[in-house]
This record gives sequence, structure tokens and C-alpha cells, in this order.
Amino acid sequence: MIRCFRTVDGVIRQIDEPVDGCWVAMTNPTATEIFQIAEKYHIEVDDLRAPLDEEERSRIEVEDEYTLILVDIPIIEERNDKDWYGTIPLAVIVTESAILTVCLEDTQVLNRFMEGRVRSFYTYMKTRFILQILHRNATMYLHYLRIIDKKSEQVEEKLYASARNQELIELLELEKSLVYFTTSLRSNEIVLEKLLKIEKIKKYPEDTDLLEDVIIENKQAIEMANIYSGILSGMMDAFASVISNNLNIVMKFLATVTIVMSIPTMIFSAYGMNVNVEGMPFAGSKWGFFCVICISLVISLIVTIIFSKKKLF
Repeated sequence: MIRCFRTVDGVIRQIDEPVDGCWVAMTNPTATEIFQIAEKYHIEVDDLRAPLDEEERSRIEVEDEYTLILVDIPIIEERNDKDWYGTIPLAVIVTESAILTVCLEDTQVLNRFMEGRVRSFYTYMKTRFILQILHRNATMYLHYLRIIDKKSEQVEEKLYASARNQELIELLELEKSLVYFTTSLRSNEIVLEKLLKIEKIKKYPEDTDLLEDVIIENKQAIEMANIYSGILSGMMDAFASVISNNLNIVMKFLATVTIVMSIPTMIFSAYGMNVNVEGMPFAGSKWGFFCVICISLVISLIVTIIFSKKKLF
């Protein structure tokens, strides 16, 4: 899908055909759309296809007629009816007449620009647009990292009283997301540092300050991801022991109940043996059945009290 946007009278508007100074947003484009754009703007087909590969690395390539900036952006993935987090590549291609973005799916990083909710955003200010995208990208990483932190706290509360593996699996998924984020953020950091050295990208005086802000935000996101990853790793080890301990408590309780319940069973089993009735206590009494029941209950109660004092229940 190809959508074209252009700033008209300070307002972002969607247009039907690409013109000079516009933004061409390509979302999971078809082969035909890729060849049309490649021919129109003289871009290598492989560069347009690169962001459609989820494993593509972040990088910058400066060609004669365009500059390619490829970074990883955060996304929400739905697995087993739950939201998890990952990353996919986003390409920003700058030409003389337009700026192009290529991504595998719609993303929150670009939606705010399409909806006109970003201040000082003009499609013809291509350099600033690049830095605004990168700044929005770093902000989204920070936002998702805070959500991951809150989710880990919710799972932590469940783990205190849990003897299942479900909560540990959720923590493992969160840790996996943090690994993806950390790897992608480090790759993006290299791209951002390289942007500082490319004079072709710097067009407006305030762009350098904006790029430095983006680098700071990215570094903060890396630091947060590392901290949360370390916390989750330690939490998983700790709660693996907690779950094992919870299971031991359950097994201890069941063993204690089994011992208490075995006392009446032993007494009743003795009375059920095929022996002379005259040798069995209370066998000749009409209250013998109730006496045996009461004796077994009293003994069970005494054992229960003893176990309770030893905190075996």
C-alpha cells in the first residue's frame, strides 16, 4: 500500500499522487509498487525491499541520488491472545524531491505524523522529518519499556501464590522482548552516531540539537532495557525457587493430611480382619462401633494438634 502526504498551509494532507516535497509512505508494498517507486525516484529495488525482511540490520547507505536510513522500530505482537513486543525494520529514504518510508506494517511511529499530531512537522523539511521520526521511535521504545515493567510487576504479584509455570512463561516472553529491544536499540545507536558525521543530513541549525536529543533518548532506552532485563532475569531465578517452595509446601500439607487420615484407616482395618470376635475390644458391646469411631477420632485429633504445633499444616 502506498499513501502520499504533503504539508499544505501548515497542515498535513493526504494526496492522490506523489509531488515534489511530499512524503511517500509505503506499507508492505507489492512487487509492482516497489518497481514503480524505484523507477520514479531512481532507487535500487533491493533498498526498497530491505525493510520487508524482519532480520535486516540497521544501517545507513549514502548513494548519489538518495540516502537510505534503516532502523528498528518497536511493535506489538499478539500471541496466545496476549500482547507481546518485538521489532521490525523501518527504512527512511531521502531523495531530492521527496522522502519515502518503507515498513512491513502500520506502526505507531508513523501514525502520529499521518494524523498531523506532531508539532513543527513539514514534509518538505526532509532532514527534520527524519530526526522527528527517530525521536518518535526512541520515545516509543521508552513507552513500551514502561509497559513491560508494569506487566512484570503484575506477573510478580501472581507468582507469590502460584505453583504453576504460566507466570514464568510470561516473564520469559517479557525478557525475550527486552532482548529484542536492547539489540535493536544498540543497532540504532550506531546509525544515530553515524548521522552526526554526515553533513548531508544537517540542513537546519536546530537539527543538530534535535539529533543529540534523539541520541540521548536512545541511550536512555538502552539503559532502561538493560536494567529491566537484569531485574527480570533475577526475578525469574528467584520465583523459580518460590514456585518450587510452594510446591513443597503443598506436598508437605498433603503428606500430613495423609498421616492423620491413616490413623482411622489402621483402626478400622484391624477390626475388619477375620479373627475371633472375643479378642477384639468392644466387640461384645452394643456401643462398640461408636466407641471405636470416637477413639479413632480422638487419636486423629491429638495427632492433628501435635502436627499443628510443629507447623506442619
